[in-house]
Amino acid sequence: MIDITQPIYVLTIAAFVIGLIRMGNPATARSGILWAGIAMAFSIGATFFVPGISNLILIFPAIIIGAAIGYVAARKVAIVNMPQMVAIYNGMGAGAASTIAAIELIRGNTSSFDTTIALAGAIIGNVSIAGSVIAFLKLQGWIRQRPITFSLQQVVNLITAAVGVFFGVVFLLHSNILIPYKSALVPFFVLTIGYGFMMALPIGGADMPVLISLYNAMTGIAVGLEGFAISNYAMVVAGILVGAAGTILTLAMATAMNRSVGAILAGGFGKAQVEDRTVSGNLKPISAEDVAVMLAYASTVAIAPGFGMASAQAQFKVRDLADMLIAREIKVFFAIHPVAGRMPGHMNVLLAEAGVPYDLLEDRDEANRAFQDVDISIVIGANDVVNPAARIQGTALYGMPILDVDKSKNVVVLKRGAGKGFAGIENDLFYMDKTKMLYGDAQDSISKIIQELKKL
Repeated sequence: MIDITQPIYVLTIAAFVIGLIRMGNPATARSGILWAGIAMAFSIGATFFVPGISNLILIFPAIIIGAAIGYVAARKVAIVNMPQMVAIYNGMGAGAASTIAAIELIRGNTSSFDTTIALAGAIIGNVSIAGSVIAFLKLQGWIRQRPITFSLQQVVNLITAAVGVFFGVVFLLHSNILIPYKSALVPFFVLTIGYGFMMALPIGGADMPVLISLYNAMTGIAVGLEGFAISNYAMVVAGILVGAAGTILTLAMATAMNRSVGAILAGGFGKAQVEDRTVSGNLKPISAEDVAVMLAYASTVAIAPGFGMASAQAQFKVRDLADMLIAREIKVFFAIHPVAGRMPGHMNVLLAEAGVPYDLLEDRDEANRAFQDVDISIVIGANDVVNPAARIQGTALYGMPILDVDKSKNVVVLKRGAGKGFAGIENDLFYMDKTKMLYGDAQDSISKIIQELKKL
């Protein structure tokens, strides 16, 4: 059979690059995803033209089953559950890389360099798939979202990782000192996967956007390394693209929280803390009718969405409210914090689903320059990302870049109750004289505001 896979791989690499570039802009992101999907389809198709290909009787059913599961799941998943889907699908990519590594290592007959690359890819892939599973379970609410910690946790994690790597070295050196060297693969995979589970347990829900981005980068690196090991250059380039993009995004997200990636991996953010400071002022409830009156007389309104909007699935009502205000010739924009929600770009995805025009979305820096001219800022289920305590040294949020909502002339906060955010500290914004609290489900509250606006 003539090997035509290399020309196909060149085309798929070009399509991947085009897709990645177009994903960088919200207006072209949808087409970027289609480009990447086409590239993946061609990559899979090229597999059937590899000289000496075998096991087609297993490959065909696997492709059909995987495609069917992916199609049905993607069609049925609610946008609010997209973080869970991203986490588990990212884990599947890492699992695929680890499986390739396991097969190549069991086969043997490879150079020390290829074996080293395969082992490195397996370690990264094992950590990523295990961590992605924990991220999925936390986001789905099947285990607690707050950090799960125990005494000497980091020491235990380090020992687990070190012993797992040791067995990998035993295999690499083909040493039979302790056990037959191929038997070392079993504890190698068990311990590195176990380390991935334990690494993710102490990471709280507030760090989930960074964690998902990190695992995305790790999956890309694992795929790239396994591409080297089996001389598949499409895997190498695709893995490098994903790994590089994921790494850049991870660092950007960590910067948005004013925390290092190392501090995030150490975990603990979101664990209950005891504050030694008091917040002056009182929480001041307001009715939907009074909020409608305030909005009717405003000239500029900012909307700052958070996870509360996602959990209430209120994005469509938010769009209706924005349309109503714009129809009254009121200037409206959405202030988007990069770590609001449970995954990178979570708020952008929700608002895009509701059809909110891209030109109404402002990133944190743009929004912060505009808040001083805003008559009313409506905060929908956001907490830590709008907390002025981030400017107070000694608080858990100190130094974290926030949305400067408190610089608006008036603030209305939509919240289910008076609870604290993941940082475990009181939100100074809620106690300011200019701030009013509208309690209840966000979708229900916005519906009431819309009804009252219609009466005015």
